[in-house]
Amino acid sequence: MKWLTRERAKVDRVACPWLIKKLVDREAEFLYVPSDQVEEVAKREGAIPFDTKGAELGHHGDKCSFEAILEKYQITDPALQLLAQIVNGADVRPEVYGRPEGPGLNAIAEGFRHLGFQDDHEMLAAESIVYDALYAYCQTQVGK
Repeated sequence: MKWLTRERAKVDRVACPWLIKKLVDREAEFLYVPSDQVEEVAKREGAIPFDTKGAELGHHGDKCSFEAILEKYQITDPALQLLAQIVNGADVRPEVYGRPEGPGLNAIAEGFRHLGFQDDHEMLAAESIVYDALYAYCQTQVGK
């Protein structure tokens, strides 16, 4: 399946593909396009939009796109629920859940944007290890 979002990924637009590949669609293909082309390219490619204006898998109230994916696909893993709170704190507002890791994740994501990757796919490949590590951390936290 094809999945589509805005280019220049940061936090939610990196966390969501990580989640999608891990638990929703292992064969997922991600398209990153300018904001003004999302609707047109989604229709043309038959892609599922995420983390973009008006998307079902987007921000709703104080919830981020990562949380929308967990909800839609009924993913209840407590470690992923905790990771969602951290992603939310980095992408929406740290005070929503009060997770201290959120601002740190935001700083890491901002740093990745300055490393000179050629495109969003290259950055996603490099940054995925951060989400693997955060997921492992969350597993230890909920296992306590």
